[in-house]
Amino acid sequence: MSASHRRSPSADAAACRTETPPEAAQERRHVLTFACPDRRGIVHAVTGALLEQDADIAESQQYGSPDTGMFFLRVEFRSPASAERLEAVLAPLRERFAARASLWPASARTRTLIMCSKDGHTLNDLLFARRAGALPIDVPAIVSNHRDLEPLAAFHEIPFVHVPVAPGDPASKRAAEDRLRQLLLEHEVDLVVLARYMQILSDELCTDLAGRAINIHHSFLPSFKGARPYHQAHERGVKLIGATAHYVTSDLDEGPIIAQQVQPVTHAQTAADFVERGREVEGSTLVRAVRWHAEHRVLLDGRRTVVFA
Repeated sequence: MSASHRRSPSADAAACRTETPPEAAQERRHVLTFACPDRRGIVHAVTGALLEQDADIAESQQYGSPDTGMFFLRVEFRSPASAERLEAVLAPLRERFAARASLWPASARTRTLIMCSKDGHTLNDLLFARRAGALPIDVPAIVSNHRDLEPLAAFHEIPFVHVPVAPGDPASKRAAEDRLRQLLLEHEVDLVVLARYMQILSDELCTDLAGRAINIHHSFLPSFKGARPYHQAHERGVKLIGATAHYVTSDLDEGPIIAQQVQPVTHAQTAADFVERGREVEGSTLVRAVRWHAEHRVLLDGRRTVVFA
């Protein structure tokens, strides 16, 4: 997806997301994220500008990174002011602090395209959490290079798109990614989730999806990368196994980490036991990462993330 097709989140959030039932004007809820070089007066300036718009701040979290010199702020608030008015108020603050600032409707649901292959446990966990109301996302389509999980998509009444990729065929891979780009535009997708999608995305696609594609890795990164990580862990006699949800980058399994979880194991368990326990962790870790992203709780700080959970 070229840069010209990427949307400004703060300017077009209402257009690119499906809103829950509208709230009364006096109870409009918003989420503001603000990232800039650290200096004095940032919180005072931002919250002061919001208070001038009769904002009622419900939640505020901040962090100054001693490593990068960056400051991060997330504010959830109510205000009778329109999004357009709030954007006008924020504009001089962006310039003054050289900030990345985004304003979102708090009730907006993130349009999320899920990609998978044959293993459906993480897909099932995502769809269950969505149906239960625990995940503020809408899923316009599920994309897979196999048809094994089509019945699961049908059960949840979500369109299933089969995009095959012939092994070892670069032309087939390019065609598949071209089809994926079409789907992203067609469905106005905000987030891509790789729920055990067993294909490596091209560097170009990773760049286009920077900061809006999440992968689940079946290991506690950065250890035991590559094939059969649970078997590697078993051979080393580890006492903890885990899963890592991270943003997708062109460096395989090296993207900024969003969420991690672990499970204790013992010498008495087999590699198959490791796999089964690992699956439980993978699903919950991916759901957690997607929820944090959808609630705008994850801010990028270079190769790391700041997570206001």
